Amino acid sequence: MTDTDLLRDLASRPLHAASLFLPGADPGLLNVHPGGHPNSPAWLLWHAAREMDLQVAEIAGREQIWASGGFSGRFGLRLDEDDIGYGHSRAQAESVRVSEDEAGRELLHDYLAAVTAQIDQDLAALSDEDLDRVLDSSYDPPVTVGVRLISAFDDAAQHIGQAAYVLGMPAPTR
Repeated sequence: MTDTDLLRDLASRPLHAASLFLPGADPGLLNVHPGGHPNSPAWLLWHAAREMDLQVAEIAGREQIWASGGFSGRFGLRLDEDDIGYGHSRAQAESVRVSEDEAGRELLHDYLAAVTAQIDQDLAALSDEDLDRVLDSSYDPPVTVGVRLISAFDDAAQHIGQAAYVLGMPAPTR
């Protein structure tokens, strides 16, 4: 197994995890804010896909699926095109909403699935040597393609886990 094979497996994990819980989740809970936290399950799922999409698109030198796949229009959010949720104010985070029905649940799943499929193609085109290319030398050690990818996929997996937890709670507070 090569390094890129490992990364392809890691990149597939967020979608796999979401596919286990999202189909059975109550779509009426997608926009809940347990404990008053600004990040709803919809925000968590959206952000997981957005940050993988943006970061891998930059590495691969391609347009983001957010734009090329029409997801920006389908979500209809009033955010900048490159907004992925980092540094969101409470109001910005709470503005990330989907319809509380099957269509909202499917939109979140479809975007994550489209991003994951494109990432798999992108990673298949990388060599192990490509992973050592430095993206940001202002850090010590410098951030390489491999480090950036691991960071993005790890962050996405954590947010998917958070969404699974919230959607599995017995009676979250709206």
